[in-house]
Amino acid sequence: MTVTYVIDGSRVTGLERFWEVIGEAVNGPGGYFGRNLDALADCLGGGMGTPDDGDFVFEWRDHTLSARALGHEETARHLRRRLERVHPTNRPAMQERLDEALAGRGPTLFDLIVEILADGATPGTLRLS
Repeated sequence: MTVTYVIDGSRVTGLERFWEVIGEAVNGPGGYFGRNLDALADCLGGGMGTPDDGDFVFEWRDHTLSARALGHEETARHLRRRLERVHPTNRPAMQERLDEALAGRGPTLFDLIVEILADGATPGTLRLS
């Protein structure tokens, strides 16, 4: 039987809130399901609350609201924080990504999260509504 996890897009006001919303969708109040993009991909691999057989769906309701909240402005904010901690050899590439986000170009956090959730290499499926 397919398990459906509902992501309420109207509750996503930024990246930190997204982590809370998806964690609660999968594991209940205070639940964890990643706090960064790599951890999200790892959680999708199993053992973090989703069925072991991979028979689950993320239904992202009001995803257009989330797309705005996780758009270029939030992406730039996220990249600024990462730029402070990134290894010096990675700074030029990170700065370039930040410059693109500030100009309203390039993938947003929403785009990257959707890509991870919809990746055919990981269990589960994504339904945007």
